[in-house]
Amino acid sequence: MSIPATVVTPPLVDELDIVIPTIRNLDFLEQWRPFFQPYHLIIVQDGDPSKTIRVPEGFDYELYNRNDINRILGPKSSCISFKDSACRCFGFLVSKKKYIFTIDDDCFVAKDPTGQEINALAQHIHNLLTPATPFFFNTLYDPYREGADFVRGYPFSLREGAPTAISHGLWLNIPDYDAPTQLVKPRERNTRYVDAVLTIPKETLFPMCGMNLGFHRELIGPAMYFGLMGDGQPIGRYDDMWAGWCAKVICDHLGLGVKTGLPYIWHSKASNPFVNFKKEYKGIYWQEDIIPFFQNVTLPKECTTPQKCYIELSKLVKEKLGPIDPYFEKLGDAMVTWIDAWNELNPSTDGAATAKAEPSKPK
Repeated sequence: MSIPATVVTPPLVDELDIVIPTIRNLDFLEQWRPFFQPYHLIIVQDGDPSKTIRVPEGFDYELYNRNDINRILGPKSSCISFKDSACRCFGFLVSKKKYIFTIDDDCFVAKDPTGQEINALAQHIHNLLTPATPFFFNTLYDPYREGADFVRGYPFSLREGAPTAISHGLWLNIPDYDAPTQLVKPRERNTRYVDAVLTIPKETLFPMCGMNLGFHRELIGPAMYFGLMGDGQPIGRYDDMWAGWCAKVICDHLGLGVKTGLPYIWHSKASNPFVNFKKEYKGIYWQEDIIPFFQNVTLPKECTTPQKCYIELSKLVKEKLGPIDPYFEKLGDAMVTWIDAWNELNPSTDGAATAKAEPSKPK
C-alpha cells in the first residue's frame, strides 16, 4: 500500500533535508511541489560552477557549487567527486538534520495501480520511523504496516525489531540496469508495482541505488560516502553501490536495519549505455573481488560508532583491495578524509569548535 498523496500535515518538516545533485535547471521540482515544498532542499551543483541553475520559485533551498565545496572543505574537498552524482554526499555532510532524502533530477512522481500519485517522501519517512527486522525474516514482509503482523514461529524476543537506518526505494519505467544489461534489453521498462517493503537480512549485501533513497543521518550518515568517482577517476556509476556496501556492513555490525521496496518513483530517462560502459567496465571486473571482500569483513567490537567503523573499514580497503589496483589505496585515503570532514562540520557534543558551511547562493 503506497502512502497517499494527500498528507495533510507533512511529517518531519524540521528534521529532514532533501539533497539533489544536478547539472541542470530543476524544473522537475514543479511536479514534486505538493510533497517537497514544505521541506528544506540542499542542491549540489556538479560541473561548471559559473553556470546558473534555475530553481522554481517558492522552494526553501541552499545551493552549493564546486567553488563552495573547495572553500568550505579546503584540502579535504579532494574527497568529493567531480562530474559525477557522487557529489551528492557533500549535501549529506553539510546538512544539520536528522534525516536525509536524496533524489535524482530525472525522477518524477509515480502512480500506484489505482492511479493515485505516490508521495515517495512520506513513504520513506514511514519506513525510517518504523523498526526493521534484520535478524529473522518475516514471511509477511513488513510486520509493522497496517494489516500485517509477525507470523507464527517468529521469535517474540525479536519482535521489537531494530532501528531503521536506510530506506531504499525503487523505480517504475526505466530500471536501474548496468550497461551490458541496457545493451541487451534497450526497450525494457519496469511496469511491475510490488506493494511491499522488506528488511534486507543481516549479512546480506544489496546494490543500493541513490536516485530514491532515505536514511537516518545520525545513525548511519558518516558511512554514506559515495566514494571517488567521475572526473580523474578510473571508475564511475559505482558511487551509490560503494556507499551501500559500506553502510550495510556497518549497519549489520551496529545492529541497524535496511529496508527496500516502496516507495516507487518514475525514472524518466535512460542514460547512454555506451557512455555507461566506459564508466563501469572496471567496476564490473573489480566487483568480483569487492563483493567477497565485504562479505568477509569483520569489524572489531571496539567500533561502536559509524565513524569508528568507517575508519576501520578504510584500513581494510587499503589492505585487502589495494593489491587489485592503486585506486583502492587512494579510495581508502579519501574515506579517512571524508570522516575528518564529517567530524569537522559535525562535531560531537564534547565542546569541539563548530564549523558552519555557507552556500554562495542561499535562498
